[in-house]
Amino acid sequence: MASLAEKRIVDDEDHPVDPQARPEELRLLEALLFASTEPLDQATLAKRMPDGVDIKQALAQLQADYALRGVNLVRVANKWTFRTAGDLSWLMTRESTETRRLSRAAIEMLAIIAYHQPVTRAEIEEIRGVVTSKGTLDVLLETGWIRPRGRRKTPGRPLTFGTTEAFLSQFSLEALGDLPGLEELKGTGLLDSRLPSGFSVPAPSDDPALRDDEDPLEIGDNLELLLAPAADPETGGEEG
Repeated sequence: MASLAEKRIVDDEDHPVDPQARPEELRLLEALLFASTEPLDQATLAKRMPDGVDIKQALAQLQADYALRGVNLVRVANKWTFRTAGDLSWLMTRESTETRRLSRAAIEMLAIIAYHQPVTRAEIEEIRGVVTSKGTLDVLLETGWIRPRGRRKTPGRPLTFGTTEAFLSQFSLEALGDLPGLEELKGTGLLDSRLPSGFSVPAPSDDPALRDDEDPLEIGDNLELLLAPAADPETGGEEG
């Protein structure tokens, strides 16, 4: 007949318990995240933690601990950071946020780049049906939400554009796949419910690698000269 000690060992092997991070390990992880001026990825955090710590389990545990607090541990673009709880963000708006309204043209262009990336300026114009001014692109580049990715392998080798991690962070997206789809856009009233037959919303890709039809940017490229000059509204261009 097995002893109680032997029976306990057998039971533990049959029903293993998930490893829990020790309190001091959670304190260390908490301090690292609070002290950092930018979100940190899992690999960076793991390097600064003691050997043997299950960083994935520790992050999940710390996230659960902060779930009902005034600040939450969130993952943005596969990196971890503390953010003011969503229902309390209004408290900080006046103190830390300076509202800068984008023009309708800039919002449309940003949406096209987000969903269709990599996309060229000419392709953006084709989708919008209007000439894109240099000023509108400049505004989006200044926000840091879009970036030149490469050059399309077509005559003229135009620049291709895509979104950045700053775009994901600004709109609290973990990945581009979290952008609303067709039904969600209809539900919010951003799209007419009576759409043409066959209308669809593209599924954006998070893959940062250049596509087969893209060449890498070249050292010394003067990106400002490559952007088109501002369109003249009197000749039918877009108004800035």
